[in-house]
Amino acid sequence: MTLEIQELTKTFSGEAALADISLQIRDGETTVILGPSGSGKSTLLRCINLLETPEEGQLQLGDIKVDFKQKITNKIKQKVRRNTAMVFQDFNLFSHLTAVENVMEGPVTVLKQEKTAVYKRAKELLDMVGLTDKYDSYPARLSGGQQQRVAIARALAMEPQYLLFDEPTSALDPELEIEVLRVLRRLAHERLSMILVTHNIDFAHLVADRVIFLEEGKIEFDGPTETFFASEDERIRRFIHSLKLEV
Repeated sequence: MTLEIQELTKTFSGEAALADISLQIRDGETTVILGPSGSGKSTLLRCINLLETPEEGQLQLGDIKVDFKQKITNKIKQKVRRNTAMVFQDFNLFSHLTAVENVMEGPVTVLKQEKTAVYKRAKELLDMVGLTDKYDSYPARLSGGQQQRVAIARALAMEPQYLLFDEPTSALDPELEIEVLRVLRRLAHERLSMILVTHNIDFAHLVADRVIFLEEGKIEFDGPTETFFASEDERIRRFIHSLKLEV
């Protein structure tokens, strides 16, 4: 299922956060969105998931078509979000549910799947992200890295076409960040379709099939990862160097 965006524009208080963005995200690839703070990276992810509504442009996800000049119904929003699961930097787990219950919530409540099968699948997903011994733990008893891995398992449980990650490790200290990055690397190797916003330039180089570089709401680079990191463009080289200095 291909994700295509055409001529997307989003403004806040009259200022363009995204300006005439057009791109096609291919199935089975890891696409990393890079750019300085305020360049529109998170806004683009939120527009794809319809958490933000652009003023202009179109989005097509398989046979789902969204024209942002038209009213977007709740039915369309549900269809898009069913296929674009979002993982945020601040986890957003339900505090009153255990890890396994958090993972089960979407398939049971939204997809109306049978609880026994969902419970089995939820445990499999928690095993996959390294939380075999945390099924019955509540979020307050989990580290930040563990909570983020539960959030990833929860997103996977919805079996979306695309996984969207908005700075998934920015709230974590380096040791906990490594836990989450290992999971993301495994997902990339399994050829899941992922769109990842990150400031971790080394990890981006490691996992990305493709890099999109945004600046001031515009696409300044869109191409293979190795081409980006070998670029002679002065702005791109300066950006890469600045992030490596932060590490």
